[in-house]
Amino acid sequence: IENFRYLIVLYWMDRASRDKLRVIPPGENEERGVFTTRSPSRPNPIGLCVVEVLEVEKNRLKVRWLDALDKSPVIDIKVYSPEIDCVNQHAAQQP
Repeated sequence: IENFRYLIVLYWMDRASRDKLRVIPPGENEERGVFTTRSPSRPNPIGLCVVEVLEVEKNRLKVRWLDALDKSPVIDIKVYSPEIDCVNQHAAQQP
C-alpha cells in the first residue's frame, strides 16, 4: 500500500438508517429513490471512498477524503488503479 497514492476504502455505515427507500437529497425539493442519490440511508449501508494515502505506519493508514464516521468498520481496502477505476469522461455523461 505504501507504493500507492490512492486507495478505495469500503466501510460499513453501521449508524445509518436502513429503512428508507426514498429520500430528499440536500438542495433538492423532490423525493427520489435512494439508489439515485448519495444518501447514507440505504438498505445495504456499504460506503465507498477513494482516499489519498498520507502516511503508512505498520498496520495504520493516515488518509485524506474518507467520508466515514469515526469507528466505522472497514470492510476492505483496495488499491486505486486509474486504468481500471477511472470512468471515461464521455462515458460518464448522464442522459
